[in-house]
Amino acid sequence: MTDQASEPQATVPRGPRGWLRRLYLWVLSWADSPYGTAGLAGISFAESSFFPIPPDVLQIALSVSRPQRAFLFAAVSTVASVAGGALGWAIGWGLWQATSGFFFDWIPGFSEEHFAYVEEQYQANAGIAIFAAAFTPIPFKVFTIAAGACSVPLTTLLLASTAGRGLRFFLVACVMRIFGEQAKRILNRNLELVTLVLGGLIVAGFVAIRYLPRH
Repeated sequence: MTDQASEPQATVPRGPRGWLRRLYLWVLSWADSPYGTAGLAGISFAESSFFPIPPDVLQIALSVSRPQRAFLFAAVSTVASVAGGALGWAIGWGLWQATSGFFFDWIPGFSEEHFAYVEEQYQANAGIAIFAAAFTPIPFKVFTIAAGACSVPLTTLLLASTAGRGLRFFLVACVMRIFGEQAKRILNRNLELVTLVLGGLIVAGFVAIRYLPRH
C-alpha cells in the first residue's frame, strides 16, 4: 500500500513564490508520491544537520490524506530526525574544522555567533539545551553539530533528541487527528506568516536558552 492520497490534496494558492515557497512545495509534493513515508524519513534526517524546511510540513500533509497513520508518520519523523542528529554530531566531532565555513556561509540558522552561544550553553546543561532545540523551532542542526564539536556525549544527544523530537512530532500527530484538513489549509494559505512567526519563536528560543539552569 502506498502513501498516495486517496482524496484531492489542498490547493496551494497562487502568488509570489520565493525560494522558501518553492522548497516548501517540493517537500509537500512528496505527500502525493507513493514514496511519501520514505520522503518524510529523508527530510527528517536531513533537517537535523542542514535542510531548512522542518519535516512537520510533510508529516501534516501525509496525515491529512492518511489520518489513521498519523502516529506512524510521527514515529518515522522521530526516528529519522534522531538519526540525522547523530550524523550532525559526527560532523561536529570529526569534520568540523574542515566543514565549518560551509555551514556558516550556506546553511540557514548557522552563524558563528549562534554556534559560540550554543557552546556556552553546553557548558551549562547540554541535555536541557538539546531537548529545548529538539522540541522548539530553534535550529536543531546548530545544536547537533555543536554537540559533536563540543564533545557532548553521543548518548546525551540521542536521549535528549528522542525526548524532544518525539514530543514535538507526536504532538503534531495529535493535532492532525483532531483538526486534519483545516490545519493544512491554514499552513498553505499563510506560509509567509507562519514563517515569520517561527522566526520570532526561534529568536525567543535563543533568548530562553540564556536562562537555562546551570550546574
